[in-house]
Amino acid sequence: MEHKSSAVEVTILLPAYNEEEAIASTVGRIKELYPEFEVLVIDDGSTDNTLQAAMNAGANIWPHPYNIGNGAAVKSGLRVARGEWVIMMDADGQHKPEDLAKLLEHKDKFDMVVGARQTGSETSLHRDVANTFYNWFASYVTHFRVEDLTSGFRLVRKSTVKQFIYLLPNTFSYPSTLTMAYLRSGRSVQYVPIETQARKGKSKIKLLKDGTRFLLIITKIATLFSPMRVFLPTSAFLFFAALCYYLYTFITQGRFTNMSALLFNSSLIVFMIGLVAEQISQMRYDRVE
Repeated sequence: MEHKSSAVEVTILLPAYNEEEAIASTVGRIKELYPEFEVLVIDDGSTDNTLQAAMNAGANIWPHPYNIGNGAAVKSGLRVARGEWVIMMDADGQHKPEDLAKLLEHKDKFDMVVGARQTGSETSLHRDVANTFYNWFASYVTHFRVEDLTSGFRLVRKSTVKQFIYLLPNTFSYPSTLTMAYLRSGRSVQYVPIETQARKGKSKIKLLKDGTRFLLIITKIATLFSPMRVFLPTSAFLFFAALCYYLYTFITQGRFTNMSALLFNSSLIVFMIGLVAEQISQMRYDRVE
């Protein structure tokens, strides 16, 4: 384990799991552009030569004893990073070290700066479609135009982000949680356009399994940070469904049916649960500066 203690202004944080094909070139290019920055690689229990390759390229290393998850690697990195500013980026060659300057340009103006992938990026079609939906849903929940919810290329101030580490999951969804946590707590977020390259090596994300899990996580995140933005439309839908069904049965049968009563009751219950969830969410954020 290699970790020096002298102070630096910026840490480049690279969570890595079996990225021996790209890690050395990525670290080398960053060191070439910014020799004064700390390059910190969190090796998440790799079974290949990632650890040694990163060390040979000049990175500081913090290894996990076994594979915990991409989000867990990021949390470890945020805890041990020496820089007051931390830039998270992928270790698989997707993010260009040359784009670091685009984030650093805004570091004294915003609490978080995120690289938003543009249409020219080398990404797969199904991910583009999924990200479009995620961005729309996050924008609806946060009342803010989220341009790239799942981008792992972002700059944060360590003293600020440490308040939200406990919220971050151990999986790939940490960027979504971090974005919504910042926006929900009134922190400023800036998006800058970037273009990504095709990753080196095989992707760790499986379309069906991880896509379904990620959709569930996004919904959980939404109810965690802005519950009424989820519960209120659901309650309203049930109420109007009950009202329409009641009007239909009243006109056709001249009576109020059990189904109408069930729908009205469900609408009220969902609304009250939303109120309770909103209060719990607010109580949690009262503990955050």
